[in-house]
Amino acid sequence: MNMARRFQFRAVGMKLFVIFFATIVLLSSALGLLSYFISKDTVMDQVSEATSGQMMQAADKLDFLLSQYEATSRQWALDTVLREDLVTVSSSDIGIREKTEAENRIREKLNGTASSDGRMQGMRLVAPSLSAQGSYNSTGLLGLSSADSIKSKIDQIIQADGEPVWFPTETKGFMENEKSPTMTMGRLLKNLKNPNAQYILLMDIKDQAVGEVLANLKIGHNGQMRIVAADNRIVHDMDPAQLMQPSTITVPEGAAEGGTYYTANEQMVVYTPLKTAPWYMVGFAPVSDFVKATDKLLTVTLVVIAAAILVAVLIGYYMMRTIGRPLNQMCSLMEEGEQGNLRVRTDFQRVDEIGRLGHSFNQMMEQISALVDQTNASAKEVLATAEELAEASRGTSLTAGEIAAAMEQIAQGSGSLAMEAERENQLAENIGVQMSKVSDSNQVIEAAADRVLRVTGEGALHMDSLVEKSTRINQVNRAIVQNAEKLKDNTSSIHRILELMSEITHQTNVLSINATIEAARAGAAGSGFMVVANEVRSLADRSKESIQTVGAMILDIRTEVQGSVDALTSASPLFDEQLHSVQEAQGVFDNVRHEMDTLLTEISESTHAIEGLIESQLTLTDSISEASSIVQETSAATEEVASMSSEQFKVSEKLVVLSSRLEELSESLRQSLVKFRT
Repeated sequence: MNMARRFQFRAVGMKLFVIFFATIVLLSSALGLLSYFISKDTVMDQVSEATSGQMMQAADKLDFLLSQYEATSRQWALDTVLREDLVTVSSSDIGIREKTEAENRIREKLNGTASSDGRMQGMRLVAPSLSAQGSYNSTGLLGLSSADSIKSKIDQIIQADGEPVWFPTETKGFMENEKSPTMTMGRLLKNLKNPNAQYILLMDIKDQAVGEVLANLKIGHNGQMRIVAADNRIVHDMDPAQLMQPSTITVPEGAAEGGTYYTANEQMVVYTPLKTAPWYMVGFAPVSDFVKATDKLLTVTLVVIAAAILVAVLIGYYMMRTIGRPLNQMCSLMEEGEQGNLRVRTDFQRVDEIGRLGHSFNQMMEQISALVDQTNASAKEVLATAEELAEASRGTSLTAGEIAAAMEQIAQGSGSLAMEAERENQLAENIGVQMSKVSDSNQVIEAAADRVLRVTGEGALHMDSLVEKSTRINQVNRAIVQNAEKLKDNTSSIHRILELMSEITHQTNVLSINATIEAARAGAAGSGFMVVANEVRSLADRSKESIQTVGAMILDIRTEVQGSVDALTSASPLFDEQLHSVQEAQGVFDNVRHEMDTLLTEISESTHAIEGLIESQLTLTDSISEASSIVQETSAATEEVASMSSEQFKVSEKLVVLSSRLEELSESLRQSLVKFRT
């Protein structure tokens, strides 16, 4: 029984064992594992930083390599001799000999550039139409292909508008007909003066050229390096079968800078973007390649944890023996005391806290024995006193009940009076609310009438302005009619002047004819005079035509002026009628304004009368409220006295019950003390 109790979790010894065990094991485990993970993270951070530095250097080398090819293509784009040769081979009006020489120079340039760099597979100059006759390539390259995929890539180069475009490594090259994998750079050689002479330069670079740059770059023992495009297709890999395949190791979408991340299968991935091409250099390796040293630390940590568990078990068992066992003995003695045996004592001989606890237990049992004897004597005296208290409580309860009934009747009368006063106060307040509404309505009507009066005043001002403007319009109309009549008379005068000028022109013409006849008679001596006579006659003819044109225009002006005079004359009576109507409207506005002034005066008098009624109603409401407050205070005081009387009656009833209960408890206490053995 004692052994089973000792190993229960509720026992103090077992709790101490668990606390020591858990504390030692958890602290040692946490410290060891924390050291392991910190060391592992530190190692991985250092490896990631070192790998990123190596990859950035390799990326710079690869960018330098690719930029060399871009520089070469830029030189080709600026080569004036090449541009002239391309114009020559593209023109249809150039002789065959010149075209042949130009084509030979183009092929020699292609072969010379391609053969000077062992990393190049070859070069092409391709017409945008992919025509085989108008395209050229270096030695060793196969012919052109007009597949849709090739046309799509050619369109990309054209859309780049002279900028270099890099295409990922393909197992069969750019034209999909080569035997070895190559990556390709394309550039449009623009010719703004002769668009027909624009060609596309294609430079095929061997995939092994990239492999040479990455040959000395190694990540861990089992790591790999590859180059992937923005769509995660493999551009370069040590395994040629992986080219153009989707990469299982991906780069975050839209990554503009290098970075490091870890995959779900415990692989470290380091990537950095290239500057020349839209590709990423990616290196990846298992994390286990870098944390082998930290695994030894994990083994040491596990050994330390096992040793800590053993030490915790030994310390816990010792604590159970030295603390749990004496406490179990103490519990057994206290259980006997619980059953009424106050004679039990401990026999601890220790001088520590456990020994002091045993000594205190013995003294407690002696004090309890003395207290039980004293309590037994007191219980008998309490029983006698309780009987006397119960008798007095019954008399007090009867008196309190009669007082409470009388106060209840008084409180009911005060409550009825307070309700009547409250009803009258509510009625007075309703009258006040209705009067306020009437006052508010008068104010609204007064404001509306004031607005109508203001609008009427504005309308009268507008009507005055309208009358003035109508009068001015009528005056202007009459002035226009008078000016039109004057203009009509002036056109008649001008017409008479034109008739006079026409007559003068006719006479001038007759004189010029006579002069011409006289000059003809004079022969050679009158030839000069004849020229002058012809000029005068010509001038007379032109003057006649001009006078006729002006005469026709004057007649048209006279006709239009006559029409304007007729229209203004017919409109004059209408302006007079308009002026009369405006003056009548002005009189109507004046009458409305006078009536609104009278209405405002009457509304103001009504408002003053209502305000006097509201003041009288407020005085009445205050008087009723004051009387209601007095009645409510009286009712509240009466109810409070009635409540106190009722409470006193309840207290008296409780006192009777408590007296009876005290008698029962005294008897029960006496019976309980009988079972204690002292």
